[in-house]
Amino acid sequence: MSIGHRNTPPLVPVTPPHEEEPYNIIPVHNLLADHPSLRFPEVRAAAAALNTVGDLRRPPFVQWQPHYDLLDWLALFFGFQRDNVRNQREHIVLHLANAQMRLTPPPDNIDTLDDAVLRPFLKKLLKNYTDWCSYLGKKSNIWISHGSGRRDSDDQRRQLLYVSLYLLIWGEAANLRFVPECICFIFHNMAMELNRILEGYIDDNTGQPVIPWISGENGFLNMVIKPIYDTIKREVDSSRNGTAPHSAWRNYDDINEYFWSRRCFDKLKWPINLGSNFFVTANGGNHVGKTGFVEQRSFWNLFRSFDRLWVMLILFLQVAVIVAWEEKTYPWQALEDRTVQVRALTIMFTWSGLRFVQSLLDLGMQYRLVSRETMWLGVRMFLKIIVAAWWIFAFAVLYGRIWSQRNHDRRWSAAANSRVVNFLEAIVIFVIPELLALALFIIPWFRNFVEKTNWRIFYLLSWWFQSRIFVGRGLREGFVDNIKYTLFWVAVLASKFCFSYFLQVKPMIAPTKAVLALRGVKYQWHEFFHNSNRFAAGLLWIPVVLVYLMDTQIWYSIYSSFVGAAVGLFAHLGEIRNMQQLKLRFQFFASAIQFNLMPEEQLLNARGTLVSKFKNAIHRLKLRYGLGRPYKKIESNQVEANKFALIWNGIIMSFREEDIISDKEVELLELPQNSWNVRVIRWPCFLLCNELLLALSQAKELVHETDKKLYNKICKNEYRRCAIIEAYDSVKHLLLEIIKTNSEEHSIVTVLFQEIDHSLEIEKFTRTFKTTALPLLHNKLIKLVELLNKPKKDLNLED
Repeated sequence: MSIGHRNTPPLVPVTPPHEEEPYNIIPVHNLLADHPSLRFPEVRAAAAALNTVGDLRRPPFVQWQPHYDLLDWLALFFGFQRDNVRNQREHIVLHLANAQMRLTPPPDNIDTLDDAVLRPFLKKLLKNYTDWCSYLGKKSNIWISHGSGRRDSDDQRRQLLYVSLYLLIWGEAANLRFVPECICFIFHNMAMELNRILEGYIDDNTGQPVIPWISGENGFLNMVIKPIYDTIKREVDSSRNGTAPHSAWRNYDDINEYFWSRRCFDKLKWPINLGSNFFVTANGGNHVGKTGFVEQRSFWNLFRSFDRLWVMLILFLQVAVIVAWEEKTYPWQALEDRTVQVRALTIMFTWSGLRFVQSLLDLGMQYRLVSRETMWLGVRMFLKIIVAAWWIFAFAVLYGRIWSQRNHDRRWSAAANSRVVNFLEAIVIFVIPELLALALFIIPWFRNFVEKTNWRIFYLLSWWFQSRIFVGRGLREGFVDNIKYTLFWVAVLASKFCFSYFLQVKPMIAPTKAVLALRGVKYQWHEFFHNSNRFAAGLLWIPVVLVYLMDTQIWYSIYSSFVGAAVGLFAHLGEIRNMQQLKLRFQFFASAIQFNLMPEEQLLNARGTLVSKFKNAIHRLKLRYGLGRPYKKIESNQVEANKFALIWNGIIMSFREEDIISDKEVELLELPQNSWNVRVIRWPCFLLCNELLLALSQAKELVHETDKKLYNKICKNEYRRCAIIEAYDSVKHLLLEIIKTNSEEHSIVTVLFQEIDHSLEIEKFTRTFKTTALPLLHNKLIKLVELLNKPKKDLNLED
């Protein structure tokens, strides 16, 4: 039905906005409301940009209101729901305001939406759509001028309309959000209708300005979303809760893959053709089947999914038997014989035969993908079968010609050798696809370029190997990772094949020849080969072959354990096993922060010299692997201590914001700020656990030792030294603060601390004071702190 001949949509009742209109985060509908978010000029600028309706053509059949903005304009033209408009209005304002807040440097006029905000946001939002258009060879319907001819305000308004249209489609798409390319298809066609409205197109049938195919109240939901949603629901119902065969119904991925080809424009069309076979479910007749992958549960998937591994194992076993049959000490000694070399060429029969089996399995497993719309997929399957069969025939002819010439000349003449060369040339042509795959694997960036580039020449070259897909292109690992992966498997397979040749295959040759040489043996079972012991020799080889096929996993486990141990060793995984290791590593962490975050002015003199760079590299290596002195002592009055405290506390607060740790754990982990004139850095509490008690026990036990010896013993542990000094300075500050100034008690305590400081200075503390009383004094101080921490009681309320 054409646009000009459809029924006129009914009038949509309009209700004026109220100040009490509900909202989610920001009351965008009322910028005069007393809300904290509206105090930001970026929020007001984003909301004001949405109100730039200007001279846009007003929607028909609806009375336009002065407070309407661009989203209301789109809703009246395309039939979006009112609540969806409210949600996406806040959504857009939040995005644009946040983006403008992050501009560096900030714009000159913060009260208007900056052009540097909207265009990157539009590009990022519609990236999947633009990639989809490029993939299908369709021109994007995002019409934005990149030069003169259109005012900046009109260009910004058009960008806002595209952003708003996409988000309105997304907000009302329900489960279609799991089908992103379907949303791209809907947006592509609705953006074209929007462009026709903005450019003032005239309908050829009515002679009036064009209006969208979708209109009326809830028109988008009923005319676009509901038919596709109902189709998905019927497909899910036909799956019988997942118990139906995978090929009998379409899931989200299958429906999404329908929009990876141009047939969505030819079959589904726009306005949407409800008679399209896209809406026919599995229970119907001519329904759309799967297009990318269909699961057929079969034992043969073990071969089909790991065909390269099976081919490699079978070919090596064949070559190993041929070479070991000569019973030479080393395999290269047997390969010096031209006869053995030619016999080894029989692996090409096996290889081509395995390719033929693989092509048959592809047809048997994926035949349900073939339909009228995917006819070329079936053509490719049959061509692969024909080519694989032709290679079997070609190798048979070329190999037969080699032996016919050899038998005719009764030696390996030049003519016979030339036919061997012809066979080798055919082998080179046969392995070209494998060599290309190996080259693309080693050079991943070229394969990523081929997959991401939508050039038809690349599509034609890759058509033989795989179907074209939209999602998952260019996801190859890096060059270094590929090299590591390759070296790992080279080591695994080299060890496996050496072990298999020398300890599995070669020891079986002599017993096999002995069994085959037996004559006149009577068997109790049926003889499959008369006058021959081949069946008995085959039974002899069965356990060896089974072990040969399965021991790859053993070698993989051995090498993976060594590689995993090496990776964990260099990555320092599992080094911090207890609190002692944590304390040791924390010292290196503090030193590493000092070294790596040193201000530039301290490095100006040594930045350019090679000697300084070499020394820095050695120092960084020591810090990385815990070599040498952990760190120079950081005191609280140093700039490095404040810098380290700032960075460490920032890390802890980020953990708390992510809800990784609790408030109590924050108290244990954070590095307290310097206060109370503490002379050392105040390490986190979890590092100082029991250090003060251990120092008190040492002072009690070493009561007869000198001050110097006791101090040196305590200072062997940096955390213990810091804990003692921090405790002493804190107690000193606390007592002098809680005791009334200019009182007799204050004078006594002051003189006491002066005497302690003097005795420590002249190293006579153990002679002047009784260190055995320190634990008792410690308990008294704990009770004092507990008493001070108790809440104050209001004596007036007790009565």
